[in-house]
Amino acid sequence: MVAKRYGKQANHRLAKWAVVAAALLLAVIAGNFIYGWTAPGPLERAATVIIKPGSSMMSAARQLEKSGAVKSADAFVSRAKIFGASNTIKAGEFVIPAKASNSDILSILTDGKTVQRMVTIPEGMPSIMVYERLMANDQLTGNISIPAEGSVLPDSYAFDKNEPRAAVLKRMQDAMTKTMAELWPERSPNTMVKTPLEALTLASIVEKETALKSELRIVSGVYSNRLRIGMRLQADPTIIYPITKGKSLGRRIRKSEIRDVNDYNTYSMAGLPKGPIANPSRAAIAAVLNPQRTTALYFVADGKGGHIFADTLKQHNANVAKWYALRRQRGEM
Repeated sequence: MVAKRYGKQANHRLAKWAVVAAALLLAVIAGNFIYGWTAPGPLERAATVIIKPGSSMMSAARQLEKSGAVKSADAFVSRAKIFGASNTIKAGEFVIPAKASNSDILSILTDGKTVQRMVTIPEGMPSIMVYERLMANDQLTGNISIPAEGSVLPDSYAFDKNEPRAAVLKRMQDAMTKTMAELWPERSPNTMVKTPLEALTLASIVEKETALKSELRIVSGVYSNRLRIGMRLQADPTIIYPITKGKSLGRRIRKSEIRDVNDYNTYSMAGLPKGPIANPSRAAIAAVLNPQRTTALYFVADGKGGHIFADTLKQHNANVAKWYALRRQRGEM
């Protein structure tokens, strides 16, 4: 009876130890599982990973394993399902820092903080050059046509690697559409433009005539005055546009080109050209829709990056003479 009792006690102790051992083993396994989620990863240096649109967690994990960011795609997914069950990964190009843990990597993929590449369209850039800039960018894909003049809002735009050029161009054009929709209802009764297209057309001329934002409204005021009295705008950029589509002429304008009759040359026609000669900025559009009240009808360069404005032709001719004298002094004439 005593032997049986001791035997039962021994078996009971063994069972208890077995339970403890199993618990310890489970604790070790759980600890390793958790540690594997937060431990430093295998990357020795930062790496770039591209997750394609529509990728599953497993396909993303395989990309991570291929790049060396995680040791095991299966292990990453099994841990991600537990520790980040409600998180959804984003598509795009991501930079994974050196030694990033599985937890860090999932946060990067779900936060959607992709590599930001930028393409900049300067104020007053003509559409032929917008087209050339997008086509020359080897980080973009696909073909586009030359956008309609004045349809692109100058700005800096972020894009993802291998994003279609058409998608980036659409963002640029949507931005212009939105800008015009915002500004048009706020136009002043003093403006001489009657339609959004006319606003874009005059704004593109104003943009080309001055590089100073502080002058946009007064230049717009001068042109508004000319339109009001039926005086020709006589804007040099409108001579150049039919010749180069807005690119630099690279030489002086010829007398024959000044006299040339076409849909753009405001030396040979009254009123506005048939359409924009460049892509104007938001500031230039706003200036045309709210021109400065002025009595000036003329302006010429002052040699310092700005312009001198005049009410009469006599004043203007005197200002032109000073400008020519300065250019001769500089050896430009």
